[in-house]
Amino acid sequence: MNTFARLLDGVATTSADQMQALAEALASELPRNCTLALHGDLGVGKSTFVRGLARGLGIQQSITSPTFTVFNLHRAPGGLLLMHMDAYRLSGGQAVEALMVDDFLTEPYVLAIEWPNNIADWIPKSAIHLQFSIEPGEVHRVKRI
Repeated sequence: MNTFARLLDGVATTSADQMQALAEALASELPRNCTLALHGDLGVGKSTFVRGLARGLGIQQSITSPTFTVFNLHRAPGGLLLMHMDAYRLSGGQAVEALMVDDFLTEPYVLAIEWPNNIADWIPKSAIHLQFSIEPGEVHRVKRI
């Protein structure tokens, strides 16, 4: 069963390594020029997921949360761009447009957005939405919604 199919039922992880391995597996299945909308509260594993995604795309550099910079750009071998965005401090699509994100978002790309509800009017309709949650026993769950 591929990772997309597993995510429809939800995938449970119990460590950061498992969360990163899940994202690494998903990276090989992603269409190019795609947007991942990562929903969930603080501490549920969204940034950890993006670290695994980057590793799966072949990015070797350190991946940190873009909480203060709003977005970070990472170039993979072969020219693929990973843009990791934290929309926590943004309010609506006009805020994204003011950042001139489109000028940096060169093809081929994967755009991973934390707190996508804050900029819902800017998110492409084709975006892949993932819900992150924590269940009893510190089990983290990722589910495609």
